Amino acid sequence: MEQVPHIALFCQENRPAIPYAFSKYLLPIVVRYLADQNNQVRKTSQAALLALLEQELIERFDVETKVCPVLVGLTAPDSTDDVKTEAVAIMCRMAPMVGKDITERLILPRFCEMCCDCRMFHVRKVCAANFGDICSVVGQQATEEMLLPRFFQLCSDNVWGVRKACAECFMAVSCATCQEIRRTKLSALFINLISDPSRWVRQAAFQSLGPFISTFANPSSSGQYFKEESKSSDDASVEEKNSNERTRDQEAPEDVQIRPEDAPAEPAAGPPRVELEGTPEDGAESPRRPPGEGATLVGSSVLCAWSSEPPQEAAGDEKDRKPGHGRSASRLEEPGLLDQEYNSFHFWRTPLPEIDLDVELGQGSGSPLSPEGPGAAPQVSVPGSASLTMATRKELEELIENLEPHVDDPDVRAQVDVLAAALRASSLDACDEPGEVARRSPVQDEPAAGELPGCGLSREASVPLISDAVEDVDSALCYMRHDPDLGSDGGFSPDEERRPRVQDVVPQALLDQYLSMTDPSRAQTVDTEIAKHCAYSLPGVALTLGRQNWHCLRETYETLASDMQWKVRRTLAFSIHELAVILGDQLTAADLVPIFNGFLKDLDEVRIGVLKHLHDFLKLLHVDKRREYLYQLQEFLVTDNSRNWRFRAELAEQLILLLELYSPRDVYDYLRPIALSLCADKVSSVRWISYKLVSEMVRKLHRAAPPSFGVDLIHELVENFGRCPRWSGRQAFVFVCQTVIEDDCLPMDQFALHLMPHLLTLANDRVPNVRVLLAKTLRQTLLEKEYFSASASCHQEAVEQTIVALQMDRDSDVKYFASTHPAGTRISEDALSTASSTY
Repeated sequence: MEQVPHIALFCQENRPAIPYAFSKYLLPIVVRYLADQNNQVRKTSQAALLALLEQELIERFDVETKVCPVLVGLTAPDSTDDVKTEAVAIMCRMAPMVGKDITERLILPRFCEMCCDCRMFHVRKVCAANFGDICSVVGQQATEEMLLPRFFQLCSDNVWGVRKACAECFMAVSCATCQEIRRTKLSALFINLISDPSRWVRQAAFQSLGPFISTFANPSSSGQYFKEESKSSDDASVEEKNSNERTRDQEAPEDVQIRPEDAPAEPAAGPPRVELEGTPEDGAESPRRPPGEGATLVGSSVLCAWSSEPPQEAAGDEKDRKPGHGRSASRLEEPGLLDQEYNSFHFWRTPLPEIDLDVELGQGSGSPLSPEGPGAAPQVSVPGSASLTMATRKELEELIENLEPHVDDPDVRAQVDVLAAALRASSLDACDEPGEVARRSPVQDEPAAGELPGCGLSREASVPLISDAVEDVDSALCYMRHDPDLGSDGGFSPDEERRPRVQDVVPQALLDQYLSMTDPSRAQTVDTEIAKHCAYSLPGVALTLGRQNWHCLRETYETLASDMQWKVRRTLAFSIHELAVILGDQLTAADLVPIFNGFLKDLDEVRIGVLKHLHDFLKLLHVDKRREYLYQLQEFLVTDNSRNWRFRAELAEQLILLLELYSPRDVYDYLRPIALSLCADKVSSVRWISYKLVSEMVRKLHRAAPPSFGVDLIHELVENFGRCPRWSGRQAFVFVCQTVIEDDCLPMDQFALHLMPHLLTLANDRVPNVRVLLAKTLRQTLLEKEYFSASASCHQEAVEQTIVALQMDRDSDVKYFASTHPAGTRISEDALSTASSTY
């Protein structure tokens, strides 16, 4: 069996002479030994079969007629346990190789049967472990129709090993389903795995949580625009449309009932009644607003307002409402949401303006929902509006005053922050000018596209107010994306008040579980490295949520950045540049730069993550902020362990990339000393990279408007290295000159003027290693340039005289390299050769 793949390859190469040898003789042997009594023979034959399939040495016809039937037969009930388990594993592994058609016709039916094998849990475990691969091969339709029911059974299997395998492949299964099933069915299933009695299942589920959340990403709306101000209105309109479509995709079936305690979860809407599980979120997808407009309404948006009043008052006020006012009235009368306790998740930001209820409703019931302030329609008289505003503000002030003695409690502090924000919002509403608030007549069903409804704080606690003017249930869950402090770029200010972690992209229950991964109790009850898994998947979760929902992750990211385990901080350090691309320059400067600065002073194991992507991160910052790091680059030369030469080598690599980000003056003042220091490093690998750095620096400074920086750098190279008392410094000078020539960093006339005279003087150097490298440089690099070979000049004559002198050198190696033209001896190829090696 070990020789079969080699023989098969020979048969393939000589197929014209022996066209049917493999199919007729070798393949039957491989298939027969799949059922051999000896375990080692079976394992070897399985490996041979997979190798043959991978190399595409088995014809498709043979796969259908000779391989698959045998494997299906080995999974029969009368097969031994080991053979059956191994056969299922082979079928799963060969599915990606044989393709969708054969898998659906020959493998999928038996695979579904094996998922329900009641006698052998080993078979079910193998099926669960390979479930994602099968789903990715057969596609969405077969997955949803045939495989998902089996997957649900496996996730509730009585053997924890099977459930653990399901948790590990959850992301692959999710990728093969539609968004609706992912949101309505798989999310609830995953929550069950996270709450599993077995610690091993919970551990696997939490490791897969971040990847599973990433499958909710909407490619059309997660496109990144780093410079938000460059986004066109057309792009914004397309993203707004995608946002509306995503919201409509989140409708729940009629038979899904939502418990009150699940209120801060994913948004969902569906007939015959509208259920609001979450709160709206602002997004970068909103189209730009002219300065005169106060809000942008997305479609027939429903503007939801949350206030801090007790639910009992809301229930009392509801009894006085007139019946028959459409879905708005019936929605508010549902008992489940009125009995909810106060929950800080209900408060996500400064309360939003709300669509006015019908004026007749407001007048008849004396409801506090009628328009407030000078922004109300002038033709409608609403008595008591001003006093209502004052009363609401007074109640808020009293509530804040009562809670202040208990601010040590984080939950209470969150409530105080939200109430203070609501109080400030009411003050702003009272100061609004009439011209800034659009007017609405009593007969209007919906506000016009550029109008802002009357603003006010509702007296219902935790009850979303839905306007009866909304005529379409599908659009009842569209969210208003508005914040008065938003910039013109559609993002939000990083100084904006921190909001509770509620969003509408992924089911809120999943996000809550992800955020809980930083809880210290999780490390004790689930996995000691759970924080590392959280940090590893955080960029993917951030990309899925979008920068408009960064407030959901900000606190978690800060917690991870200060984690006691350096492995957690190291993971964040390696990905902070990717997160900066996702968040954009404004949020990066506000939230990531402080953490980045902390990583710069961390352990070397953490600093290396920042250093490897230093250029990627700094290029995302504004020029002024970027220049601040010039003073800190010198600190990378100092490491915890002086033997950590790879750290300095990486610094040299990054400095080459950083040259494009800084002006010639900054390069000369700050990067030049570091580069020259690295050229004299004790480790040759660091020096070789530094020669490239210095040559690129020469190129940049020479091309600068005043070339004086370049000339000064060349003079410093001559003084510090060309005339260095140590032979290693003089050899480094030759290396730099060779690199400058090879990469055309200087025009040859400038090289001949500034560097070549000092280079040729080294022909009389007392150290053979310097003369050997000089001979190589002159013969193999310099003379290949047309400037020295095509035209007769004094420079060419000087080079030829130097080469003649080196050919008569007393050292045999110098003579060899000066007289001949050996292949493959350039700096990039012979850096490790003994002739040019340094100390």
